[in-house]
Amino acid sequence: MSAALALTIFLIAFFFIATEKANKVKVVLVAAGLMAVFGLVPGSEVFFSEHAGIDWNVIFLLFGMMIIVGIVKQTGVFDYLAIWAAKKARGRPYRLMVMLMIITAVASPFLDNVTTIMLVAPVTIVVCNRLRIAAQPYLIAEVLASNIGGAATLIGDPPNIIIGSRAGLSFTDFLVHMAPIVTVVFVVFVLLTKVLFRKSFQYNAEHVEAVMALQERRAITDPAMLRRCLIVFTGVVIGFGLHAVLHLDPAVVALVGAGVMLLVTRADVNDVLAEVEWPTLTFFMGLFVMVAGLVHTGVIETVGTWAVSAFGDDYFAAATALLFGSSVLGAFFDNIPYVATMTPVVEGMVAEIPDAATGQSLWWAFALGADFGGNGTAVAASANVVALGIAARAGHRISFWQFTRYGIVVTLVSTAMAWGYVWLRYF
Repeated sequence: MSAALALTIFLIAFFFIATEKANKVKVVLVAAGLMAVFGLVPGSEVFFSEHAGIDWNVIFLLFGMMIIVGIVKQTGVFDYLAIWAAKKARGRPYRLMVMLMIITAVASPFLDNVTTIMLVAPVTIVVCNRLRIAAQPYLIAEVLASNIGGAATLIGDPPNIIIGSRAGLSFTDFLVHMAPIVTVVFVVFVLLTKVLFRKSFQYNAEHVEAVMALQERRAITDPAMLRRCLIVFTGVVIGFGLHAVLHLDPAVVALVGAGVMLLVTRADVNDVLAEVEWPTLTFFMGLFVMVAGLVHTGVIETVGTWAVSAFGDDYFAAATALLFGSSVLGAFFDNIPYVATMTPVVEGMVAEIPDAATGQSLWWAFALGADFGGNGTAVAASANVVALGIAARAGHRISFWQFTRYGIVVTLVSTAMAWGYVWLRYF
């Protein structure tokens, strides 16, 4: 009974989010409240369990990076990069999109994809404003590229961190097994964008000429402040890369970096806090509670267990179920809590397989499905939600379905390619 009630609340909330018949922040707060009122989520665990409640690591990572981006923005560096990118692309829309996607995809494996989007999205909005073109297609393409690129390494996507920790997989393991298919998928995706966004490529020679005449160096308003910001930010990036060695969560690294940057730049705290995407953080917290209701009532585990147990000793069928099942479920339930919930199920499956190599192939199928499924809908991954929040704040609102109709296509193509890769490499 409790499972049915939790699923009903979730589906109704998801309906209102998808159709945008009500503000999504209001929807998740009401849904989260109902989960608590009906006892579908234990109050203490919601606030103190990262695996079945609000993941404060994600919340504070976002908060820290929002502060850092807010400070860096004051230096004018985003305007500089926007003008530089527009001039390099000579204002050609598809060329500009490819350039921004490559930057995003190259950065995502080494920064987490949320951080990458928070850095690239403001630049994209500025350059689109300069060229007087719609920013939405470029932002959507960047988010999809970020989710694809982040799948290549252990630290590029939060689900990978969870899987790597549980399965005992190293940074090198992810690089060897995930990077090849991610590279191929990204190349196909770049070609696919020319078709997906073909109606959005607008070229206005007059505006391009005006941008080409700009001097990007003049956009830097405070060079000394920028130098201090870059030094601190470099330290934050190094901290992200060494988090497993330093035993510091990325959220801690981001918060320390934000604090140090506030100190060394002497930026006004009130101005910086005004740049924080508070609705986005609130939406995440409500969404985590909603998913926690499905976790505590056993909905997600039941679905996952049924899917993987239905295939017995047919390990390729099990890998297929994990890959496509994770892609579908991860698209609707946010892939971070989904992966946190399903890893014990996958671990139990792997333990029953006598051949270690075959067992490990299930982990890769699981990781690929969860990572690529993050493109499925507007709420499937943290980067998606963050990008939509940044876009709305800048006046380039992206609707749930505007994002999702592209995300579904990319998810289907990338998941199908991943299935072929798993079959050819492991079976």
